[in-house]
Amino acid sequence: GMALVGTCAFGSLVRLGGGDLRSLVVMIVFGALAYAALRGVLAPVRILFFEPIAYSLPGETPATLPTLLAYAGIPYGRPILACLLGGLLVVLAFRDARLRKARRLMAAAVALGCAVIAGWVTTGVFVDDFDGPVRSQSLTFVAPVGRALFGLLIGAGDIGDFGVATVFGVPAGAFLAAKLGDDFRWEAFDDQQEMRRHLTGATMMGFGGILAGGCTIGQGLTAGSLMSLTWPLAVAGMVLGARIGIAMLMGGGLRSLFSRD
Repeated sequence: GMALVGTCAFGSLVRLGGGDLRSLVVMIVFGALAYAALRGVLAPVRILFFEPIAYSLPGETPATLPTLLAYAGIPYGRPILACLLGGLLVVLAFRDARLRKARRLMAAAVALGCAVIAGWVTTGVFVDDFDGPVRSQSLTFVAPVGRALFGLLIGAGDIGDFGVATVFGVPAGAFLAAKLGDDFRWEAFDDQQEMRRHLTGATMMGFGGILAGGCTIGQGLTAGSLMSLTWPLAVAGMVLGARIGIAMLMGGGLRSLFSRD
């Protein structure tokens, strides 16, 4: 789905802030399918065919690597793993000559990482106990997009949480950045073929994002910050799906899946 659209849900929100009307259509379809799979007409399909495919860890242990190590009797797993995995990712990034030269990309990566931390701090530390229990959360752009669309359509008053706020905050910030950088441009579909491709991709992203439990940001960064066991599985599936989509878009079909050309 991301290959057909050309970006992920987060990227579509950024493009929308920059004046891309194609992203407006994508996010409407994406949000509708996400909410349909979460609580709507597609929810029974998800519950019946996909929810049973689950494996519980012993002792109801949260599905993260540090808590699994703690259950096995290995102490201080979280800080040790955080240093090892975080250091490895930093080394891999700086070993790539192209990334070292792409200062804008490196700065964006640092900003996204800090934003994930800010999400955990905002919803886990700076909360008012008198407002009742608040679920700690951070950046993800699948279910919040669906809830935001649902809230806009019916005027629900119980969707004003961190996730929904980011759905509106990202395009607003992208709009300001585009205006300040003189990059704001109105764009639309070139032809019906491009529109069909985006609609198909948005449909796949919406339903698949709910099944995966998050998008490239939600699983790739937020779940990764928790060292969740679903993190490498979801990211590997997204990479494989994107590679298949790109191969088909380039006209080579599945035969070019592993081609370097």
